[in-house]
Amino acid sequence: MMRALYTAATGMIAEQTNLDTISHNLSNVNTTGYKNERTEFKSLLYQTLQTRTTTANGEQKPVGAQVGLGTRVAATMSMYTQGALLASESPTDFALESPGSLGFFAVRGIDGETYYTRNGNFTWAKTADGGTMLTDAEGCPVLDTEGNVIMVPEGVSSGNMIFSQDGSISYEDVATGRVVPLNQSFGIYQFNNPAGLQKLSSSRLQATAASGNPMLEGATPGLKLSKVHEKYLEGSNVQVADEMVNMIIAQRAYELNSKAIITSDSMLDTANNLKR
Repeated sequence: MMRALYTAATGMIAEQTNLDTISHNLSNVNTTGYKNERTEFKSLLYQTLQTRTTTANGEQKPVGAQVGLGTRVAATMSMYTQGALLASESPTDFALESPGSLGFFAVRGIDGETYYTRNGNFTWAKTADGGTMLTDAEGCPVLDTEGNVIMVPEGVSSGNMIFSQDGSISYEDVATGRVVPLNQSFGIYQFNNPAGLQKLSSSRLQATAASGNPMLEGATPGLKLSKVHEKYLEGSNVQVADEMVNMIIAQRAYELNSKAIITSDSMLDTANNLKR
């Protein structure tokens, strides 16, 4: 009975974490580029009560007797599936449509490291020397395929910048009406295991040993190229109805584990009162 108390307690703790994850999903239902998360569980160690050779005459038993000691959270997995493309009025909003493994924009953090994101809510910002560069909402520069900052050429208005679906960047020469390529494209990267990316704030992700090295689209053979949609943003892939169902399931599991604790406590109380 004491074992049941601790076992049920592990179930309550695990379901609390599950509910935390569901709440996080629901709170980010309108976050651009957010990917749904799911809590994974695993069973704890089993305690062996009888082995297969514990009979009085030493004969082999077909099975032993083991009892489980509960559960724990194994991981929180992100579901990297394509979100809906939502129309926007801003010419610096971009959404990636990825037919294969999801591609990610690259941005440079204030620490100089490269981070990755599906949030294409970009804007133009002034540099210290008076230039104009493309940044994310936090002011971090968006990078091209060479790892360079995407800049507006001198003497060109940011409103004349042109972005193609293949990620290439050019501008319109107002004087001649010609489209002048900048020989620059969005740096879009894929990973062998996106679920291994480390999640940071502001919709940013960091490459880890589990995710594998970033693979640049267009430079890595075998990768399906993403399409860049201007004046679109990728919505969250959270399904509210599914999350509400998952919340009910988590609540029921939490209640069942609490009832197991109440029952175990009642049985212990009965055992303690036997000699009275």
